[in-house]
Amino acid sequence: MLFDTHAHLNAEQFDEDRDEVIARAKENGVSTIVNVGFNRETIPTTMELAEKYDFIYAVVGWHPQDAITMKEQDLEWLEELSKHPKVVGLGEMGLDYYWDTSPRDVQAEVFRKQIRLARKLQMPIIIHDRDAHQDIIDILREEKAGEVGGIMHCFSGSYELAKMALDMNFYISFGGPLTFKNAKRPKEVAAKIPLERILIETDCPYLTPHPFRGKRNESAYVKFVAEEMAQIHGLPYEELAKITANNARRLFNIRETVL
Repeated sequence: MLFDTHAHLNAEQFDEDRDEVIARAKENGVSTIVNVGFNRETIPTTMELAEKYDFIYAVVGWHPQDAITMKEQDLEWLEELSKHPKVVGLGEMGLDYYWDTSPRDVQAEVFRKQIRLARKLQMPIIIHDRDAHQDIIDILREEKAGEVGGIMHCFSGSYELAKMALDMNFYISFGGPLTFKNAKRPKEVAAKIPLERILIETDCPYLTPHPFRGKRNESAYVKFVAEEMAQIHGLPYEELAKITANNARRLFNIRETVL
């Protein structure tokens, strides 16, 4: 019944035991996974996973760290891939002012081009935001991203930022950091987000939740995020899992619904 809305199961950290990791997710109640390909290297392997496993879907796009590598034909490639029945969104896209591996003006231009493509295709977008909160919001507004909506991936910002995203038809997704003992603000923000707009994710192999913090993350661990979110909202675990799974299916237009 769990839906991991953001994974990188094609990452090299899983090269030795990928099939076992995916089997473990199923054994721990994960019914659906969205795997994200974000550059020329990871998009093909994401597509391979989506085609191999019936419960894994794909999101494809260009990460801001890789923005400097994107060419016009890559945008055309994304448009072509969007026709695949297992591709359910575009991303992860956005701005990353922490690593600064691509010039900020290039990041912004690549971000804008992908939003425009998403609007053309009427597909949701997955947002990567690191140390660029206001610029992200400004670009989303200017490019009318609310027409397609999407996900604020692994959200760590303020409630004010979340509210601006919610007003533009976005869902707010929380990952492993929500479970950290010192995560006071994320817990406070999560408590204020309407249940119908909350999603959960792992971003595996990164951002591993407690009690495995510091080790490799995997999709099975999304259950720890669900447990924390259920406690924050005062709900039974099963109900929170059902709500977030149905939210994700609605956003990604995956018709199966958890009753």
